Amino acid sequence: MEEGRKYVLSIAGFDPSGGAGILADIKTLEGNGVYGMAAVTSLTYQNDAEFDGVKWMDTEEIVKQILILKRRFEFSVVKIGLVQNLETLETILSNCQLADGKCLLIWDPIIQASAGFEFHKNFNHEKLFSLLKTIFLITPNTEEMKFLRGIDDPVKGATALSKYCNVLLKGGHNPQEPGVDYLFMKDKIEKIEVINKTVFPKHGSGCVLSSAIAANLALGNDIIKSSRNAKKYVEQFLSSHPSLLGIHYV
Repeated sequence: MEEGRKYVLSIAGFDPSGGAGILADIKTLEGNGVYGMAAVTSLTYQNDAEFDGVKWMDTEEIVKQILILKRRFEFSVVKIGLVQNLETLETILSNCQLADGKCLLIWDPIIQASAGFEFHKNFNHEKLFSLLKTIFLITPNTEEMKFLRGIDDPVKGATALSKYCNVLLKGGHNPQEPGVDYLFMKDKIEKIEVINKTVFPKHGSGCVLSSAIAANLALGNDIIKSSRNAKKYVEQFLSSHPSLLGIHYV
């Protein structure tokens, strides 16, 4: 393992279009100055605008991918994306943590594909809250937050979940403050403002944001600076091309 190099592991689904999932994560990680590696949780049959289905990887197969990488590389940050259920998430979390417990685990809770396909109908809330205690940060949008907490007020939901872990409530689906994110921490709330208002909708923008945060954390930035840097990166990505597929810049 090369001295001083930062490695980040993405554990997520495979999107053939490269707009979301592990391909988007790897592009983002490299674009933010770290080396990205990946473990696949699912094969999705999609392009940037259509979704035909998903094939889930067995949990054992996911774990094998993680463990062989951990034999040679140390990950101070792991980003988790699409998972089949909370049981799979629990197994992934337990196999990612370092012996000293210092690995930062980020979960982007993807409930529905941008093309409309629903991955999850419900979660056991007690089990979810228990797992959140082992996670450093979750990055839901407003609709995902409503699903996770089971209430219609995303701000109240984020406040409640911030008792267990940090919560970045994304504002892309917020009609009151479009594009404005809020970082909920145990002791305070930080507003992450919109910088570039000339943006276009993108397939996989949530994957890009959470991966950019992961890269910044691996480089030693705190959660607030990491979120702000990631916001700048994702807005550059959103403004890069008028189509649903953005361009990553190094």
